[in-house]
Amino acid sequence: MSKSKAPAVPSPSSSVLLLSPQNHVLLLQRVKASSSFASAHVFPGGNLSSYHERDIPAIGSKERHVDGKAYREAAVRETFEESGILLAKGKDGRLLELGDEEMVKGRREVHGNKVRFGEWLESKSGSADLNGLTPFTRWVTPTNVPKRFTTQMYLYCLPTSSSTSLPDSADGQDEPPEVKIPTPTPDGGLEHTTARFLPASAWLRLAQEGRIILFPPQFFLLHQAAQHLDALSSPTDYASISRKAVPQGELDSRRQRLLEFISRPPAGEEDGISWRDMCISPTVQPPRTGEKRDDGRNVLGLDRPGPELEAEGSGRKGLKSQCVLVEFKKDGPRRVAVISRSEAMDGSGGSKL
Repeated sequence: MSKSKAPAVPSPSSSVLLLSPQNHVLLLQRVKASSSFASAHVFPGGNLSSYHERDIPAIGSKERHVDGKAYREAAVRETFEESGILLAKGKDGRLLELGDEEMVKGRREVHGNKVRFGEWLESKSGSADLNGLTPFTRWVTPTNVPKRFTTQMYLYCLPTSSSTSLPDSADGQDEPPEVKIPTPTPDGGLEHTTARFLPASAWLRLAQEGRIILFPPQFFLLHQAAQHLDALSSPTDYASISRKAVPQGELDSRRQRLLEFISRPPAGEEDGISWRDMCISPTVQPPRTGEKRDDGRNVLGLDRPGPELEAEGSGRKGLKSQCVLVEFKKDGPRRVAVISRSEAMDGSGGSKL
């Protein structure tokens, strides 16, 4: 009798839900030839690098699946490599601003492992803004997938004009100029073909219309962000976002609400853990009736953290109250939606959250 093949060891990786000054979210489209998430729209991110981050948590260590310095360094580096946006600060405490030629050259050299990212930043009198990253769930690829990851997700808010720090001056004549946010650009087709900021709700609507591919983790986190950033008329009415300009104070208030949401356990799960520490390994759940759903979609349960974390007895867990619906097709996941667990398990189409 042949032994079943052991599941792949999850590779440590980081990903960033990056907010623009207008609270829009950056997504990049993966190239068709990519070995993972081909043609899908994803947050900037990628694997930790032994060349750049050096001290990568060892396999089997508790630090392997916990937010830490190496994960944060990789998040900043990968965002720079993939989009050209540098989440780093100069000695004045403001976002580091460099010339276009410097950025293009640095991006190419860092991606090609010609220079370590940290050393390149030091040569520019800057340092990665690790404290600006807020953990926003960890995702562990299920064991039935050949290529697995343990991905630390982060939220990072680029500064709005009203939140730019000002000096103490009586007349305001010495105020520094507003921080210039570079336009995101793909990496020349190495891994991505497009890079763009849009409201979270706009990305979700495009996915529902079948115009882009979003994998369940990206769809789920965009859905959570949209509840706080986009003032929707109902949780899944993604088309109800207003086209009117949002005042600066309201943009800041919405960000603060999202950050407060992330710091707390989910509603109805007060005995759970916060979104910062939540760990999710999606698993296909059969409906209680034992039959397929009427709409043919799979139900992904989000309550388990994955076998690696369960084995170490860390107490980490996912989310009980919500599930993801998805139809897995040859070109990727389609008809993705977020619904309550009770609706997901009754086997019917159900109403979405």
